[in-house]
Amino acid sequence: MEKLNKRSKLYLALVFVILYAPILFLVFYSFNSGDSMTNFKSFTFAHYKEVFQDSRLIVILINTVVIALLSALIATIIGTLGSIGIVSIKNRKMRNTVLSLNNILIVSPDVIIGASFLILFTMAGIKLGFMSVLLSHAAFSIPIVVLMVLPKLHEMSSSLIDAALDLGASRRDILTRVILPYVKPGIFAGFFMALTYSLDDFAVTFFVTGNGFSTLSVEIYSMARAGVSLTVNALSGLVFFVTLLLVLGYYFITKRQTRSGAHK
Repeated sequence: MEKLNKRSKLYLALVFVILYAPILFLVFYSFNSGDSMTNFKSFTFAHYKEVFQDSRLIVILINTVVIALLSALIATIIGTLGSIGIVSIKNRKMRNTVLSLNNILIVSPDVIIGASFLILFTMAGIKLGFMSVLLSHAAFSIPIVVLMVLPKLHEMSSSLIDAALDLGASRRDILTRVILPYVKPGIFAGFFMALTYSLDDFAVTFFVTGNGFSTLSVEIYSMARAGVSLTVNALSGLVFFVTLLLVLGYYFITKRQTRSGAHK
């Protein structure tokens, strides 16, 4: 058993090395005073200064953050209400069908989703730009929120709702004072997952981005095609740091909620 545990830890460490080594290599050379990733000359923040001195990149960074926050908020609201609606479906066959349709959107290739949104927006006459990207990001994030919230809803005992009804609570009171507080960890998890997916999405955004509007993922792709530049490393490093902060923030929030729940 002990030997098996050692092998499992070794395998896990190998997986983490394979996943994070390229990212760390990229971030490491973003501090290189040289102009390539073949020879590290000295430590510098010059490439990060170039990013922040480029007004166009700052606008793109703001666009990315705004899109991520708004789409995550919209997806969290709709996904949470959708999860409650799915659980309330009495017909088991219908409930499983709706869940399957939700899961199909998660496993569908991003290229297919992006092309579908492009066709939809073109037919609807929606101009490609901020609104098309926002709607797309909110749409593909909703199924993720649903999957995050559903487990908490399944954990909740129906006796809580029955007790609230016996005490004279309205449907609105049950939603705001019983259900939502109980599933709050799932809601936070869904929000942060939607935020992360929006920040690093490329394929869908590439299809629905119009002239004059861009996000970091699309901009990094465009810059990388023009040639190797350590400014791309710096920009990618910033995205990685922001994503890391979000993950750590989510971890500490859920840990605090777990402790407060244990004390109660």
